[in-house]
Amino acid sequence: HRRFDFKGGPEMSKVKLSELDFFSAEVQECPFHVYQQLQEEAPVWQMPGTNVFVVTRYDDIREIIRDPGRFSSSFSALLNTGSSNEEVNAIYGQGYEMVETLLTQDPPRHRVYRNLVNKVFSNKRIEGMRSEVEKMSNELIDQWIDEPEVDLLNRFCVPLPIYVISDQLGVPRSELSLIKKWSDASASRLGRLADEEEQIQNAKDIVEFQHYFAALLDRMREAPEDNIISDLANNTIDEGRLLTKPEALGMIQQILVAGNETSTSAIAGGVVLLIQNPDQQAMLRQHPDLIPAAVEEILRLETPTSGMWRRATADTKIGGVDIPEGAFLMVRFAAGNRDESIFTDGGAMSVARENVDSHLAFGQGTHFCLGAQLARMEMQVALTGLLNRTTEWALVEGKNPLKHSPNVLLRGLTDLHISFSKTVS
Repeated sequence: HRRFDFKGGPEMSKVKLSELDFFSAEVQECPFHVYQQLQEEAPVWQMPGTNVFVVTRYDDIREIIRDPGRFSSSFSALLNTGSSNEEVNAIYGQGYEMVETLLTQDPPRHRVYRNLVNKVFSNKRIEGMRSEVEKMSNELIDQWIDEPEVDLLNRFCVPLPIYVISDQLGVPRSELSLIKKWSDASASRLGRLADEEEQIQNAKDIVEFQHYFAALLDRMREAPEDNIISDLANNTIDEGRLLTKPEALGMIQQILVAGNETSTSAIAGGVVLLIQNPDQQAMLRQHPDLIPAAVEEILRLETPTSGMWRRATADTKIGGVDIPEGAFLMVRFAAGNRDESIFTDGGAMSVARENVDSHLAFGQGTHFCLGAQLARMEMQVALTGLLNRTTEWALVEGKNPLKHSPNVLLRGLTDLHISFSKTVS
């Protein structure tokens, strides 16, 4: 296929919707022309032969995610269906069962779990972390600032969010490679596009993650500390009971993925956008006060969580389309964030866009992203550090296929190598 670039790219031929395989790796790699076609022809589109509806218009998405009564987040049946591969199932059998906590719970039960970790992600606490994150950012840049080019994904975009979330969880930073491996496996399982060999490796990694954190939970119950794991190990719910191991592990797994995969993807995608839009990069260098707005624009265009599932609790309608009880809806945040009826010239980057904070990258309503403020702060710090200390950014030829990890829900680059010049202070 022809690459559909960040601005909208070359004209792509329309597909027959009756033949569209929406969740194919090809469409997920280059989705923007498909989003546009669906918005024009079938904004609430039933995938042929399934009970799945793909929703691409901003207003319809917003209606769905703000109404948990009609559209439930209890879609774990989609995530936890046993594999047809006996080996995969046997491996998962050596770990802990997957239970519903944050991502797949509805009110009021969702609030019980969310209250356990809300204080960790409060705006006040996150602003108090900013200077420490700036220090981490500068230390990472120090490691390669005198080189002519850098594998920016693996030497900056990956470690910064992992160090931050590891500190909050209470995991040593020396475990970066393990945290990344476990997080990738969890994200891959969530994304449902792994082949059989990858499913086996994912299962091994997830069970390894479970046993590591189960032991950590035990240690924190014996000797509490000031971190998320200790909070989950010792705080009580339901009139005084401790969380079960599966409950605590489910929450840790979700916080781990949400706390680093999405921030990594947004920082890396933001750098690519600024390289591809030199006028916008120049504006940011000249007006650094625009960096918070630029972060929102990057989130709008990149939308690291491309979409999320909902389940219809009764027969209903969206956008004039009948939705039967039990049907699954794939609400496509990445499509809504380019809806031309909301965002003028939606495929183009504008760091001074007026309504940019209306984007759906963090969802809305009950399931508004727990770590939204943390992600914003990390991105602001990362972009500020990179713009202040380096200039003349360019993609290194032959090293940037600009491909994304195959995943139905999450979108992130597999590589990012840039050349640069060190800023003369």
